[in-house]
Amino acid sequence: MKCLALFSGGLDSMLAIKIISDLGISVTALHFNIGFGGKEDKSEIMKKRANQAGGEFKLVDVRNEYLQKVLFSPKYGYGKHFNPCIDCHGFMLKTALSMLESEEAKFIITGEVVGQRPMSQRSAALNQVLSVSGDTQNLILRPLCAKLLKPSMAEINGWVDREKLLDISGRSRTRQMELAKIYGFSDYETPGGGCLLTIESFAEKIRDMIKFEKIETSKDTEILKFGRHLRLENGAKMVVGKDETDNEKLRQIANEKFTEIKIPLIGACSLISKNANEADLQTAAKIALTYAKSEFGKEYEVQIDEKKFTATPLKSKDEIKKYFVG
Repeated sequence: MKCLALFSGGLDSMLAIKIISDLGISVTALHFNIGFGGKEDKSEIMKKRANQAGGEFKLVDVRNEYLQKVLFSPKYGYGKHFNPCIDCHGFMLKTALSMLESEEAKFIITGEVVGQRPMSQRSAALNQVLSVSGDTQNLILRPLCAKLLKPSMAEINGWVDREKLLDISGRSRTRQMELAKIYGFSDYETPGGGCLLTIESFAEKIRDMIKFEKIETSKDTEILKFGRHLRLENGAKMVVGKDETDNEKLRQIANEKFTEIKIPLIGACSLISKNANEADLQTAAKIALTYAKSEFGKEYEVQIDEKKFTATPLKSKDEIKKYFVG
């Protein structure tokens, strides 16, 4: 017998896998990459956590599909910022359900706990998640709070012993921490952490991008994770790396909507919208020089695509603050 698990790398999802794998059921932990899980690639860490809990690990890339189907038109709206938690979770479950046949699995498990999260884990919200998922066959099992819910197909058919499942509810994590100690789990994602859509500054960057540009692929949102983001007077977008890691990431993304500003100095990687007008190009050149090892009052040659011109750095970085987004 095999099941699929929605796996965040957090303690609850690790416990759900452990409970079911201890019943002799094979578990494949699905970690869905929606494109907003953070700046770093945590796939190796996630794999280690899934394996420790007793499951196999599988990374599922749904970034472009998530942009097209969930982020900008959630049926149940957003949380405090730009996080469509109910629709997001329902989308993941729907995707997992569609994988059951190819993965030769019988049902789905999650680490959800009734009443733990104010937006997505209220009793009503859990039903909304099920509605989005399209689970008409009752194939979703929530091991941590199953005894508080109607039996799932896995329990009805005897695939899982309901008596071995739990009845955790509410926001206290006392029982989860006790179980973590019993199972020896010490490395796990913090509760509710990791999603950039829940961060105000990141949400503001998305809103700004929607206002001025068209978001088409994950490259358009991936660039939001790195550097300082500026919106210039005439609408051009500028991105300036904060450190060497940022610089490298911005170049790796290779978003064709941006071009790099070339300066004859050591400095941050600076990108500007390809459709920027002359005035914004001049401003961007000055900003790029200001974030380099430049000398105020001195002219430098700047190249943006085929254009070459001279520019001088700004007197102070304080002059740039008015352009910041997020």
